[in-house]
Amino acid sequence: MKFSVIIPARYASSRLPGKPLVDIGGAPMIKHVHDRAMQAGAHRVVIATDDQRIRDVAEGFGADVTMTASDHESGSDRLAEVAEILGLDDDEIIVNLQGDEPLMPPQTIRQVAEDLNSHTDADMASLCSPLEHIDDIFDPNVVKTILDKDGYAIYFSRAPAPWHRDSFHDNPTQLPDMDVFYRHIGLYCYRAGFLRQYVSWDPAPLEKIECLEQLRALWNGKRLYCGLAKHPSSGPSVDTEKDLHEVREIYFRSTQK
Repeated sequence: MKFSVIIPARYASSRLPGKPLVDIGGAPMIKHVHDRAMQAGAHRVVIATDDQRIRDVAEGFGADVTMTASDHESGSDRLAEVAEILGLDDDEIIVNLQGDEPLMPPQTIRQVAEDLNSHTDADMASLCSPLEHIDDIFDPNVVKTILDKDGYAIYFSRAPAPWHRDSFHDNPTQLPDMDVFYRHIGLYCYRAGFLRQYVSWDPAPLEKIECLEQLRALWNGKRLYCGLAKHPSSGPSVDTEKDLHEVREIYFRSTQK
């Protein structure tokens, strides 16, 4: 199986400006992400950015970089432009690895590509992991995934979902012991042909309400296979200074083993 990894990397993050270049253990975050993608066995890894500073740093450590427009509304739009620039065939498998995921395991990146490759009736693939803490189910920053019996996504939500009527009413401090509560992992995989179709659609109403772009695919009747991650990430994506501090701590501890 051959697959490409494209890493969208913006400098102008509202909560943490310049975050692709923040230092983690003596290297910029974007290098950590790129290293993970290379270790996943992708035959092509490309950093997609609209900022010359990111391009200069990335090319400095040997990465392939494609410059894109600065007005993209989502990472998927940026990926679609790269697919056009590179002339990727419609059946090319592309993994969308966000540039703020320095702890994403290489095995997980490869797994989402393998899942799409083996589920030929899926238009997209992503991953999830079991929710283990009651606080997470009520946290809007933790995206919940609802699956059907075959592992295809029924819905994604920031709200508590599924809502266990009796348990949450009687004891909202304990997560019911049921295999239906999953956290979404923000790693996406598509074939280039579907990606071209996806970005041609208007944002869906549910997508705009929840601020979850994967809902656009479900709104348009497409199938998204969401497998259980065999190697979940050991830490958060980096959206805030708090996340950055936690990732630095995790990275430091890993180097002391």
